[in-house]
Amino acid sequence: MAEIREVKPAEQEMKRVSAHSHITGLGLDEKGRAKFVGDGLVGQVEAREAAGIVVKMIRDGKMAGRGVLIVGPSGTGKTAIAVGMARELGEDTPFVAMAGSEIYSSEIKKTELLKQAIRRAIGVRFREVKLVYEGVVRKIKVGFVKHPFNPYARLPREAELVLETKDDRVTLRVGEEVAVQLLQQRVRRGDVIWIDAKTGEVHKSGRACGKEERRYDVEVYKCVDIPSGPVKKDKEIVYTLSLHALDLSQAAQQAAVLSLFGVPASKEIPDEVRQHVDKSVKKLLSERRAELVPGVLFIDDAHMLDIEAYSFLTRTLEESEFVPILVLATNRGFTKIRGTDIEAPHGMPLDLLDRLLIIRTRPYTAEEIREILRIRADEEEVPLTEEALELLTKIGEERSLRYAMQLMEPARIIAEREGRTKVLAEDVKKAAEYFVDVRESTRYVQEMEEKFLR
Repeated sequence: MAEIREVKPAEQEMKRVSAHSHITGLGLDEKGRAKFVGDGLVGQVEAREAAGIVVKMIRDGKMAGRGVLIVGPSGTGKTAIAVGMARELGEDTPFVAMAGSEIYSSEIKKTELLKQAIRRAIGVRFREVKLVYEGVVRKIKVGFVKHPFNPYARLPREAELVLETKDDRVTLRVGEEVAVQLLQQRVRRGDVIWIDAKTGEVHKSGRACGKEERRYDVEVYKCVDIPSGPVKKDKEIVYTLSLHALDLSQAAQQAAVLSLFGVPASKEIPDEVRQHVDKSVKKLLSERRAELVPGVLFIDDAHMLDIEAYSFLTRTLEESEFVPILVLATNRGFTKIRGTDIEAPHGMPLDLLDRLLIIRTRPYTAEEIREILRIRADEEEVPLTEEALELLTKIGEERSLRYAMQLMEPARIIAEREGRTKVLAEDVKKAAEYFVDVRESTRYVQEMEEKFLR
């Protein structure tokens, strides 16, 4: 019999609420029209509907070699719309986000960093048919032997388990390698698993959802249906890898060979490695053993890119066979293209702008600001009174939406210290006194100009 040991609960992980953790999509109806509030997004109807059209083009495979530019003032939801696009495309679609300034803080060349980002945003979906044993674990028994060096420890030697589907039931005896995996993955009765009949690799799909299964009010496992058919069967396995992951695998093999001759490994991936991967992927695509999944490369603060980066992106959109959907965002108007003395709209070369579909975002109205603040308050668990919400709305309208959102948590702490469970307007006023916005900070600098160091 398997030994039952007490397992100490893991330390509770701190929950981090990001600025866009509440966004689940673009909030469109079945006809592609934006709801006033939908999927965590508020307002920006025109921009969201335009983004919905882009998502449809991506799904239909009509966006290859094209890009999107989202432009608008600060705090108008440009990044939120890009996140919404990623959520609409689904978990299987690669989404890579980076800031324009990242290309200057890396140890590798700018073009190499962009190449890696582009290839991380392109997935290859593989489909394999494997002979597996799949079913619900009805019984599991692990046999142990004494550790050869530690008399107080025991090692798994074999296991016996009963797998059941809706139509079949099989008893399996497995060796040490499979028994170790069963223990490592904490497989127990009621789990749905499948075991590769050739390699012995164990995969736990989740907990069975049948009526006869024991259910708990708090479940920590994914709930899955009970498999049907025979326990031993051919199963189609689907998984997606990025081109960059394939590049790294190929580069590691090459580096292992070169290390035998004393050649140090390079931080950059050689072009011949990428060419070899592309050739292999093309072969798999032609044989219908894989399919390409173009994802999204989102570059925020795109005006931080320089002329070399823009030239590289323009050439990539034009010439590359494997290219993701490029989504850029900027809050700049007319400004110099970085690395030149040329002024251009959004600080971007005109030949790149001609290749982009441009989506505009507009300043939020008071009604939209109020609803956004309400959603963020719920997400961050900040209980606001209506008076506090109205004051924050006024601050968001007169100063900035971001500043208003940043005041919510300080106001909650102030209310908590006063022994209140809800945030009042006076708590928001106190928080605004402690933490000033850019306008107040600028005024302070002007007043104290002589005392500041230059």
